[in-house]
Amino acid sequence: MRRVLTPSTAAAVVAAFAVLCVAFSAGAAAAPDAGVSHAASVGDPGASEPVPSASADECDAGDGTELVGCWNGTHYEESVDFEETDGLNETQLSALTDLTMARVEHVRQRPFKQDVPVETVSRSEYANDTAGGNQSEAYRRWNDQVWEALFVVGDEENANDEIDSVLGGAVSGFYSPSEDRIVIVVPDGESPDIDPSTLAHELLHAMQDQYHDLTDPRYVGVTQDGDLAVDGIVEGEAVHVEERYDARCADNWTCVEPSESDGGGGGGFSGNIGILQTVLQPYGDGALYVRELVDEGGWAAVNETMNDPPASTAEVIHRTPDYETTEVAFEDAATGGWETYADQGVDGAETAGEASMFVMFWYQSAGVQFDGAYEYSVLDPDRSPGANYNTHLQTDATLQTRGTYNYAHPVTDGWAGDELYPYRNGDRDGYVWATEWQTEADAAEFRDAYVRMLNAHGDGGHEEGTVYAIGDGSDFPGAYGVERDGTSVTVIHAPSPEGVLELRPDADLALPDADGTDGADGSDGGDDTDGSDGGDDTDGSDDGDDTDGSDDGTGTDGGDGESGSDGEDGSAGTDGDDGENGSDDGSTGGSAPGFGVAAALVALAAVLGLSARRSS
Repeated sequence: MRRVLTPSTAAAVVAAFAVLCVAFSAGAAAAPDAGVSHAASVGDPGASEPVPSASADECDAGDGTELVGCWNGTHYEESVDFEETDGLNETQLSALTDLTMARVEHVRQRPFKQDVPVETVSRSEYANDTAGGNQSEAYRRWNDQVWEALFVVGDEENANDEIDSVLGGAVSGFYSPSEDRIVIVVPDGESPDIDPSTLAHELLHAMQDQYHDLTDPRYVGVTQDGDLAVDGIVEGEAVHVEERYDARCADNWTCVEPSESDGGGGGGFSGNIGILQTVLQPYGDGALYVRELVDEGGWAAVNETMNDPPASTAEVIHRTPDYETTEVAFEDAATGGWETYADQGVDGAETAGEASMFVMFWYQSAGVQFDGAYEYSVLDPDRSPGANYNTHLQTDATLQTRGTYNYAHPVTDGWAGDELYPYRNGDRDGYVWATEWQTEADAAEFRDAYVRMLNAHGDGGHEEGTVYAIGDGSDFPGAYGVERDGTSVTVIHAPSPEGVLELRPDADLALPDADGTDGADGSDGGDDTDGSDGGDDTDGSDDGDDTDGSDDGTGTDGGDGESGSDGEDGSAGTDGDDGENGSDDGSTGGSAPGFGVAAALVALAAVLGLSARRSS
């Protein structure tokens, strides 16, 4: 069952990591595109006739569902008679729901077809209903290999537990398309406390369901990349409407204020920031994509995209509806008892996609800000880890209700397709990851970055054409083979070098020398021109000579280390040469990358989707 979830302020604010609002954010700043003049659909999701809002005189309780901007006799320009949403009783919650439905109609310029029940459930009841999940052991083991291949969850960690940790007790509500209702999760023994913009976001999902049927299989991607891509339009439209809603509140509507309490939470984000930033992608990129659709084709363009959702995150990242992909050619040739998980994913395969691949490389530098991540320069080897980290903050457009993040980089921009096949052999795990790229140059960029990542986690010295071994002291121990053939790059992983060749017997790879070193001469990479961790430190790693712009090998300070300015979204910004948020060199400040507390409420839900999807 697809659920569109909202994380609670308490658990979400537990971090300044907040934009992760995979379900619905809670910002309250004016949006730049607050006007409402675009076409909308009524009845037929593809229709493009504008639907004007009713006047206050036309709004009566018995007028049915035809009028826009009027619900149960409440007009969108009215206001409720209470000032805060802390501890709403049933009557107040109903009044807030009617007003918010009328306002969502006005912003979206089409009417709801039926009432949307808003109910409450206690935190303990919700926990009991969802405890344990529905993942099989085979799925959990398969999914572990997916996240390990992305170098986000280590060999000794459990990806599903990491996902649960990111979620924690954070879900504060969700819209259920199968039950046509919104459920608000409240602390035991307390009355509901809901942010009106969060409610608007959830109600937009209800409207989507009424016009497009969110239970339709097209709204559930069969791969990780497909799921995130679909969320690009589903969540993107909801965030776009939320932006306009909040702009009206800042401009000429009287809006109740959400409670300032964080529900007892606090502290810094302690979960896996790589997982978090993966599921965040549809909320920022999706909203910008929808903004562009509305600007160019009105609401009709959004309706058309809802009817034919994006197929890849690359389409949403680059805002290119006709983004071209390439079929991945893969045949299982494994020997020695290795087998795929035929019942998981798509015939055993996962598709990571461009967004997840970008986060994979970015996560290697996120340790400058977040515990558990690393401080390696993988995206840009000639720049410090801090500058690599800041790449995620450098965006060409912004939102007002939440931070936006960059998921585009030359290392991953040329993505054309991938299939990641986890394998098992008794208690041994491995994988083969077949990727396709638009050009040979794109394939080479990806291959080189992956090798830099291997070198960073190993002892350097990767040699082309030779299986590379990483010791047990790493989070990602074992043997790796990386091959490029034109526009194809294949990554092979097994516990031992021999296992790599069992997985791909035809791979043009040599085993390491008997002494454990790579290459016929047993060297460790010499001058490190392939991006390994050699003497001249060209891969941007920290060996103390500070040529990567780091401060005495710490990799956290860049340039002259002067304090940078605060980021536009209220984050602490970064320290570096120019002191600007997202500067070319420098260390991060004391907060997460542009994560505002208000925006935090929206992302935890998506993680659930990645965890529960295909969990047979």
